[in-house]
Amino acid sequence: MRIRNNTMHNFWLVLLLVLLCVPGIAQDNLKGKNFQSITLESSLKPFKKKDKAYIRAVAHEMFTQWHSLLRHTDTVSMMLWTSDGSEILDYKGTMDQPLEWAKYMGNPNTAHEVGSGPESLSLHQRAYVYRDDAPDFTYGDLAFIVKVLKEEGRKVTGKPVKVGATFDPGPEFAKSPFKYEKHPEILGGNAMGHKTFVSSYSVLNGDSESYAGFPDGIPDQTPFGTFFGRQSQHFLDDLGFDYIWLSNGFGFGAEGWAATGAIFTGENFAQEKLVPSADKVVGFWKLFREECPDYPIQTRGTNLSVGADLARDAVDLRNIYKGGFNMLPPPNSPWAALDGDFGLELAGYMSRMAMLPDNRFPFRYYTHDPWWINSPWLDRYGREPHDIYLPLAVARIDEEGKIGVPTHLNFLTIDDTYGNMPTQVPDEVMPHILKARYDMPTAPGPLVWVYPFDEYHDWARDYTDRLPEIYYGDWFMRQAINSGLPMNTVISTTSLPGAIANNPGLFKSSILMTIAPEKNSKNEKTLMDFVKNGGQLIVFGPVDHSSKTFMDFLNLSNTNPLSGEMDLYSEVGLDIIKGELPQKIRHLSLFSGGGFRSLIKNPKDSFTQALASVKQGDEVRDMAWLRQDPDWNGGKVVYLRGTNSSSFTGGRLLTPDNPEEFLIVPAMLRQLLGTFGMQLKIEKENVGIKDPVLTINRSDNAFIFSGYNPNSTVKQSFKFEQGAPLILGLETILEDGFSNYTMPTSWHRECRVFIKQTSGMVSFKELHSGQKGISKRYIVSGLQNGSLRIYPSDAVRAEELNVYLNSRYPWNTGEIPFTEVKNGNERYFEIKDISGIVVFSW
Repeated sequence: MRIRNNTMHNFWLVLLLVLLCVPGIAQDNLKGKNFQSITLESSLKPFKKKDKAYIRAVAHEMFTQWHSLLRHTDTVSMMLWTSDGSEILDYKGTMDQPLEWAKYMGNPNTAHEVGSGPESLSLHQRAYVYRDDAPDFTYGDLAFIVKVLKEEGRKVTGKPVKVGATFDPGPEFAKSPFKYEKHPEILGGNAMGHKTFVSSYSVLNGDSESYAGFPDGIPDQTPFGTFFGRQSQHFLDDLGFDYIWLSNGFGFGAEGWAATGAIFTGENFAQEKLVPSADKVVGFWKLFREECPDYPIQTRGTNLSVGADLARDAVDLRNIYKGGFNMLPPPNSPWAALDGDFGLELAGYMSRMAMLPDNRFPFRYYTHDPWWINSPWLDRYGREPHDIYLPLAVARIDEEGKIGVPTHLNFLTIDDTYGNMPTQVPDEVMPHILKARYDMPTAPGPLVWVYPFDEYHDWARDYTDRLPEIYYGDWFMRQAINSGLPMNTVISTTSLPGAIANNPGLFKSSILMTIAPEKNSKNEKTLMDFVKNGGQLIVFGPVDHSSKTFMDFLNLSNTNPLSGEMDLYSEVGLDIIKGELPQKIRHLSLFSGGGFRSLIKNPKDSFTQALASVKQGDEVRDMAWLRQDPDWNGGKVVYLRGTNSSSFTGGRLLTPDNPEEFLIVPAMLRQLLGTFGMQLKIEKENVGIKDPVLTINRSDNAFIFSGYNPNSTVKQSFKFEQGAPLILGLETILEDGFSNYTMPTSWHRECRVFIKQTSGMVSFKELHSGQKGISKRYIVSGLQNGSLRIYPSDAVRAEELNVYLNSRYPWNTGEIPFTEVKNGNERYFEIKDISGIVVFSW
């Protein structure tokens, strides 16, 4: 890190800030897409000396490095990873109290003292101090740092600056005698060993030591929420903090990281524990707010999803959201950086935003880790921005039909394990963040997950047998996304009726995807009416509690349940995979919402097309089918019973089945899209190679493709109802009407043109304007009696579009006619049967 501290530099910086505030000189091209808040997270490690001038210079540099991004926010925040949260628990109310802070690399709360033990020990077994001359801080020093951050942040950005405190329930960041010596009775979670995480609903034993909120000691059987809330109030007040962040699942159950919890053991669901455990979780928030009523709360949440959290650990997110606790909902999990499990990240992220306390929700990005000697942008991600573009393609839709995108942006963290702040990281990360924001969703994507947020919470309390079904749905979607399903738009079942009533054409170009609705519910009627009015719907999972009306709508009946291994017979599947593929599935009832019971009720129904079935001995069950009644105005519904294709084998998450032994059933969701004219095909060397992850969001009438390819040899092929998408800036060789691409590890590209043409090499590139009044110009070459659909910006009128055939600069000859088409919210211009080169502009 280089700290600049000279008069001339400060003069020019102040001048720049003044100019940025002058209208017409500095323009904010995000045009209403600004974030409400951008938060820079940091440990105290960059403050390597206690000298006040040095502290001020470091604070100044923190904001300077990120200034080109911070101009795109209303408020700037700095969130301090001071310690592990024990600084709040230990606080006695005096500024001269020594501060135990996160000056370590590794875990300092192990059996091995810091810096001791054999070299063979890992950082999870023993910690080191990050530098030999690490300063000793007091609470007074921390208060000074908080004050300086606000002052220097305001100088650099010209915006209000808030500073947040943090609490982590685990052992990772600093030594904590409070947790692991004085009060081990508060430990419950097993994320980093047996009983290593503080349980939010634990109860403290008596303690005669004086604390800021308890000067006469802690009374025996004091709820942890009461103690922590009162201590937080004093700590935040006295040191000048503006809000508090609760980390690593704290406040959201007993176990924030694992597929098991207080309710699900991996072998069964303890239904009888759900209501009392859920009430304890919500009870923590109430106790905390009784003692610390006003400071805003931000949260990390768990690494999982709403349904999985509810069924495994009694996390009643609905009541937490509705509690009036003045909290920001949890962001996306950072675990995709560690394990590449984007299905888990995206499914969890969408499930949490389906319903919100208000319209705010954050996106968090993992740039550095100040504790474990890794900097994800530089090493775990390898400087590939897939964990920027994929989650930032996600959008929610509210009951008014309005699109919601992240309002808050966090960076964990701006410093590394050694307290350095290499400018390379913000310099490389910021352009991708801004590009994703420029391309943010402005309309529903091709697929929309209708998420049963309220149903899951109702079913968990009102039924005795539905926890497996609740658990199943989100894990199924996790694997479907990991298998290439481009799911990145979500709306709750509660919001869907209002959104369609407000805007009947909102989902005209989208496929809705959901579980079977509650019997005789408003959502059931909405879904059936949607299909009967020409809509497209996929229903997956068990239909054990559905109404007769809905089952007849699907042409479905249930029979006795099957479980275990079954042979698969399928009419779907475009993928080209070398080698012998498995032709059987494994259906485990515990992980798949019950046994396999589904049958086509009337096989002779001429409107029903069987797509897949399974067989076990002499027993046959129908896996998937399409139903399309002529009276439905072109509407279609596909039913897929599905199975989880994963199980709990120990560790933290569910383990997918071996793809060399069993077919991964959630991958069928992507392949079933072909029944709606949306074909996404992959070609790979063997079945063990992971599938690409894909998102497709709509932005300003364009299709924005973003991808993560765990293996860059995999070939991806696309053919939609509107034609083969042409990816801007690339060439493709068309095969059977598919456009074909072999993409790098991470990619993000715009598509504004679809082509209907059987073969040939086609290119889609952007050209310079070269003409007054023209803002965009594109060229498509390689046309052989092809047809194009062009999707211009939303604001472009038909008279502003210019299309030229086989023309050259200055493009004043060869103009050809086109047809404008409007279909619901879909709008494009069509040109048919042309050959050669087309240039179009507006």
